Amino acid sequence: MKPFQFKQFTVYQNRCAMKIGTDSVLLGAWASLDANPYSILDIGAGTGVLALMMAQRSAAELIDAIEIDDAAYVQCVDNFEQSPWADRLFCYHAALDEFVEDLSDDESGMDDSYDLIISNPPFYTDTYKSDNQQRDLARFADAMPFRHLIESVSKLLSKQGLFSVIIPFSEEKDFMVLASKEHLYPQRILRVKGTPESEIKRSLIEFSFQETTVNPKELVIETARHQYTEDYIALTKDFYLKM
Repeated sequence: MKPFQFKQFTVYQNRCAMKIGTDSVLLGAWASLDANPYSILDIGAGTGVLALMMAQRSAAELIDAIEIDDAAYVQCVDNFEQSPWADRLFCYHAALDEFVEDLSDDESGMDDSYDLIISNPPFYTDTYKSDNQQRDLARFADAMPFRHLIESVSKLLSKQGLFSVIIPFSEEKDFMVLASKEHLYPQRILRVKGTPESEIKRSLIEFSFQETTVNPKELVIETARHQYTEDYIALTKDFYLKM
């Protein structure tokens, strides 16, 4: 498995069940950094690509990641250490509930909340289960159900913070209902289609604790095989070598 070469960093992925895909690159390029976050958290880091993209795009001094899978955790740490931003990146080997518990038990008096939380969570259902347990853990919603993810984010996010996530479009409505129960409301929505004729496949949603009116936008990736749209090129050109 060859490493994935971006313009400013390399991601080794031979130990990870989930390889670099369009979803992560879209989310890492789209997530808003307008508020200049001091602290960023990547939940379910995998190779660490989202945290690395945040390091390239921002001046955030603290970029943490959490990963439960042993092999993915080791790979993520290696990718962080070999990047130009090793001093700002840190990966915790933990389950999300452990991580939340540890932070809430911290009696140092420090503010442990994050200004930006980003996640490309697992989202396939039981019907897709394969014989590869590691890959299933990375891909399936039962490893980190949306409800658990949202409840955890509501405890980890700062009052003015943003939570950016990518999910199947089919889950968009339910995900937003779950989020509203934790007083998290959409600020921006981007719906992604592979081609102009295809159905909407993904939803990128940015949440905060502030209620607002949102006008969803749409992004088409390509007009024909490898004929990428101007919008997609504009979004990803800082990362992909051939853009």
